[in-house]
Amino acid sequence: MWKGRFSKATADLVQQFGESISYDWRLYPHDVAGSIAHARAQVTAGILTQDEFGQIEAGLREIEKDIAAGNFEFSIENEDIHMNIEAELTKRIGATGGKLHTARSRNDQVATDTRLYCRTAIDELTLLLSGLQNALLNRAERYAETVLPGYTHLQRGQPVTVGHHLLAYVEMIARDKDRLVDARKRVNVSPLGSGALAGSTINLDREAIAKELGFDSVTTNSMDAISDRDYIAELLFDFALIGAHLSRLSEDLILWCTSEFGFATLSDAHTTGSSLMPQKKNPDVCEITRGKTGRLYGNLTAILTAIKGLPLTYNRDLQEDKEPLFDSIDTLTLTLKVNTEMITAMEINEDKCQAAASDPLLLATDLADWLVKEGIPFRSAHELVGKAVAASVSSGTPLDQLDLSEVDPAFTADASSVFDLKTALAARSNPGAPSIENVKAQIARWKNA
Repeated sequence: MWKGRFSKATADLVQQFGESISYDWRLYPHDVAGSIAHARAQVTAGILTQDEFGQIEAGLREIEKDIAAGNFEFSIENEDIHMNIEAELTKRIGATGGKLHTARSRNDQVATDTRLYCRTAIDELTLLLSGLQNALLNRAERYAETVLPGYTHLQRGQPVTVGHHLLAYVEMIARDKDRLVDARKRVNVSPLGSGALAGSTINLDREAIAKELGFDSVTTNSMDAISDRDYIAELLFDFALIGAHLSRLSEDLILWCTSEFGFATLSDAHTTGSSLMPQKKNPDVCEITRGKTGRLYGNLTAILTAIKGLPLTYNRDLQEDKEPLFDSIDTLTLTLKVNTEMITAMEINEDKCQAAASDPLLLATDLADWLVKEGIPFRSAHELVGKAVAASVSSGTPLDQLDLSEVDPAFTADASSVFDLKTALAARSNPGAPSIENVKAQIARWKNA
């Protein structure tokens, strides 16, 4: 493609070192779409005849079919998907194929292809996130009234329900989706027509090309358009944060599935055994999800490191943007699919949850609130309940069976009314709190959404 300037062929090792066809081949449908839109604009500009455009479009469609069917032989001599397609097109239709690259560079070509690829990935991942939300909603609805302890510092804190707990992840995923939808606005801008860095003296209708490709607008600075990889960094951050949320969910489920907690049971289809210990049932999907989150973080770090010191405009370092991007999309796609399947089949052990939620210490804060309602300042109430808890622990007497009046006269006989889980949950009726009525209302809201 540059033989006019060079007198020696590219060394074999340099070809191996510089090729990207081994991974950027997956851009082929977007490369074909971009090339057809570009060629159509060439007709309007008088660069191509309608007949030549017909040859180019038909040739590109056939190449696209061959690649999709696995009948296309890629060549590292042609480096990347762009030159592989163009070289094959010229081979098939002759000199007309050599006109296709007029008024464009591989620089704006790859930027266009990558944006189109990201746009498709965003749409697909958004649907997968909705699928996981639906799976969580299904479980939340089934176990909306199942009470279990809520934790801080991994210590029992206050009573909540399984439904309320799972809805927390529905909220997280909603924010993940919002971030992807917002990022899509910045992705969906066409750089095609920016050329190598300064456009071209042959001016094609960039807006028409953008419209054909479904872009919302065109870039307004050719140098920025060529060198911009902000959208990839932004997406990799979004993917990493999705991974963080999935990892937190995984950790909860890993704990819930232990004998010590026993709150949940995962299907045999989504767990594995041990090659040595026949009794084991391991939550491998959760553990692998937790591990793959680190991979998503690594890909984000890779792209930020690659772009941090680059002068304008295009530098070959930018070739390193694709493997982290492709890997994160592949990783997240499979992770979302398998987690959705696992959550759908998950069962909650309601007796275990109820037993854990029956710990009267979960209602210690409610006891302090009761004192506040009796006119005692909260800090004083907190101290009095702390003394009651200490007495409970030292004597081995459950808090709800302790004679609280011996701790302090402020505790009258009515204080024992606090130790009722249904009453305690019902009292948590403020927006966002875990009363069963609230939980059911939130489930209905999310299902409608």
